[in-house]
Amino acid sequence: MMGYRVLFAEDDPGLRNVTAVFLRKQGVAVEAVCDGDEAIWAIQGNRYDAVILDIMMPKKDGLTVRRFLRERYDVPVIFLTALDREETIVESYEIGADEYVTKPVSMPVLLAKINALINRYRGLVVKNGVTRVGEITIEPARRRVLRNETAVPLTPKEYDLLLLLIEHRNQILTRTQILNLVWGADYEGLERTVDNHIKKLRAALGESGEHIVTAMKAGYYWKE
Repeated sequence: MMGYRVLFAEDDPGLRNVTAVFLRKQGVAVEAVCDGDEAIWAIQGNRYDAVILDIMMPKKDGLTVRRFLRERYDVPVIFLTALDREETIVESYEIGADEYVTKPVSMPVLLAKINALINRYRGLVVKNGVTRVGEITIEPARRRVLRNETAVPLTPKEYDLLLLLIEHRNQILTRTQILNLVWGADYEGLERTVDNHIKKLRAALGESGEHIVTAMKAGYYWKE
């Protein structure tokens, strides 16, 4: 479970659909649009963890969209494009590209780049598949959590909840968002379920549970 929300702007319908389907199967919430105008429209009404832009798009190209983003929003950007000219690559980085990926690219490689970029942007330390934030260490391959090198016993849902909060740290998540991302959109339980699991997670983390902050009438977030 990743819980990322990504905007993907690509005018090739085949690549747009294949990429969106693959990422969604990996737990990434993808909004796919076909031109620069739609990308700007989507950005103005939503919050994304990353934006993937083709450069050669109708109406407004990817470079124009990136310039628009740089002036208004703090979000990492990946250019995914067939253009491999040195001057285009240099210009892309000059206007604030975080990654420049040339087509064709394998879907697993693209996913790895998205994960690495978002983690780097959020300041997470990820090495050899292990994530560290402060005194907390997460080993995804074993679904194991350590606090100051001591194992923390968590239920599967508590683990998923912790991972979600840390991946989106300093960002308020509503109870509805947490339910959708941890329990699934089809879950018919009450929002009180989130409160109960937050309480148990705080207790399991001991003093580190203080990182989980309640935003009154809004939701929860992980505070560094």
